[in-house]
Amino acid sequence: MSTNTSESLATTDSKRQRARTAPSIQRYALLIALVAVIAVFSALRPTTFFTIGNLTTILSTQAALVILAIGVTIALLVGEFDLSVASVMGMSASAVAYFTTNAGMDPVAACLVALVLAVIVGAVNALFVVQLGINSFIVTLGMGTLVTGLAVGAFGSMTIGGLPDGFTAVFQTQLHGVQLSFIYMIVIGMCFYIALSFMPVGRSMFFTGNARKAAMLAGIRTNLIRTVSLILASVLSALAGIVLSGQTAAASPTIANAFLLPAYAAVFLGSTAFTPGRFNVWGTIWAVYFLAVGTTGLQFLGLQSWVVNVFEGAVLILAVAFAEIFARSSRH
Repeated sequence: MSTNTSESLATTDSKRQRARTAPSIQRYALLIALVAVIAVFSALRPTTFFTIGNLTTILSTQAALVILAIGVTIALLVGEFDLSVASVMGMSASAVAYFTTNAGMDPVAACLVALVLAVIVGAVNALFVVQLGINSFIVTLGMGTLVTGLAVGAFGSMTIGGLPDGFTAVFQTQLHGVQLSFIYMIVIGMCFYIALSFMPVGRSMFFTGNARKAAMLAGIRTNLIRTVSLILASVLSALAGIVLSGQTAAASPTIANAFLLPAYAAVFLGSTAFTPGRFNVWGTIWAVYFLAVGTTGLQFLGLQSWVVNVFEGAVLILAVAFAEIFARSSRH
């Protein structure tokens, strides 16, 4: 075998090795980044950041945001934006707080009322988006404002506290230092991860969002999938609100406004991991905790709140950019 031939084969093998390695790096880049961020903040603040107490606090406090972000993931997976999710989350939290404290309603019944209200919001979104063909960005942006206004009118603008101890204990009780809210979030996350990753409905949702006309020609009921997805996004938002009210023992219609940007940042960032270029539940969960570790670390450094806003905004922009890059590379 000639020297040139040997060099050519070696070059080919090297290219194949890089081709196999690159997708693996892309899939696990988020985990690598998370470990790196933890290492940096642990070195800078070893006595406050790198502690079991801080770890369990981060795991527990992000449960509601993860559930909200899963709802956003479902909507984006079918090609729709839902900007009303934070408003539904706030409405649900304030509804539970109002009905259990001011109206003396049983907490289970109050939660059911909140879920029914969320289903109605999701169905109205679907009516305008799916049936009337109006852009989901515009519809849900207006719906978010409408829902917040109705919630303020119905439940008041002030924070409602003093939720029943029996209700809050369901979420605040700790297991090895971690609140039960975290366990509920993991169960919800695993259910949707299995459904979207390994069941036919997940593939149908993916094709609905990425090749809607082709999916329709293949017999996929895209309108039904979009409708159910928008309703699910609202229901998950309501569940996030219920969890948040149970964790904080207080709520107001605007309590969840600050959750919208982190939720979308996490979903887009998560789409760059595990299955790059595709919105996925597992990536979303890890991305939420990447953002939480970053913001917590910045706070421990004593930086002002605007730095945290810059961090979250920058992550969202970069996440969208990388998600688009990976999506394009997966199509070629």
